[in-house]
Amino acid sequence: MTEETPVPGLDPVAARRWLLREHATSPWLNEEVARRMMDRLQWFREPPASWLHWEPLVGGLEAHRSLTERLPQARCLVSAEDPRVPGRLQGRAGRSLRSLLGWGSSRAPAVAGPDARVSMLWANMVLHQESRPQSLLRRWHGHIDVGGFLMFSCLGPDSLGELRAVYQEQGWPPPAHSFTDMHDWGDMLVQAGFAEPVMDMERIVLTYSSAAAMLDELRGFGRNLAAVRFRSLRGRGWRTRLESTLERHGPRDGQGRLTLGFEIIYGHAFKSAPRPRQGESQSVSVDEMRAMLRNRRA
Repeated sequence: MTEETPVPGLDPVAARRWLLREHATSPWLNEEVARRMMDRLQWFREPPASWLHWEPLVGGLEAHRSLTERLPQARCLVSAEDPRVPGRLQGRAGRSLRSLLGWGSSRAPAVAGPDARVSMLWANMVLHQESRPQSLLRRWHGHIDVGGFLMFSCLGPDSLGELRAVYQEQGWPPPAHSFTDMHDWGDMLVQAGFAEPVMDMERIVLTYSSAAAMLDELRGFGRNLAAVRFRSLRGRGWRTRLESTLERHGPRDGQGRLTLGFEIIYGHAFKSAPRPRQGESQSVSVDEMRAMLRNRRA
């Protein structure tokens, strides 16, 4: 896959439409993944002096609040593809997006510009719905200071396996596009200029009392972004048929509840100083030199 080649089977128009859709809250699964990813911050010797939350509505509003509390001295920035997000965040009251993201406080985050640099870039549950991930990884690399790091999570290829199996048995188009393996993410991180990528994964299995409950929750998690999905609007009869099929053929646990698994991939990688090729001199900016000196003192 080259930088210009979209992810095979992922509809980029549908992906962008879902990203720009107005969301009142963040999916609870994303919040849970963020909480688990937050535990990995203890692996780093020094807390970041600044951090950038990429797509906070996707990454988790509660997660953002928890991170600002965990990193009280760190400067915080946010980046959102939807230009309406800052206005919506500033326009809420009480325990709203505004308060959850810290707007109006002494440490209010600013919207990250194209030249913003931070010690840590935090991207929770974003990459699996990005049609051009290598391009995005390069953008992230450009936002991180030398010596800084990226932390991210996304869905892996074993996600929704039970649902995919039912769809395949019925001869239906897939319920979601194919997700990328963690080893491929590691390779793409290196290609984007990151160093020392570390990848790991875990499986989260959710259970449901009914197919209707499963489908309702899945709608909150996202949409089917597969390019070969059924294109027309489905009627009430389709929903009834789908629920009936899942009730009959969906796998169940020991208590008789329907099960659905999600493979969660976690990754982090550092931005190291650029290495000159043999016979070439190295050019380092003043900001990069300052960052390297700070890291050596630490």
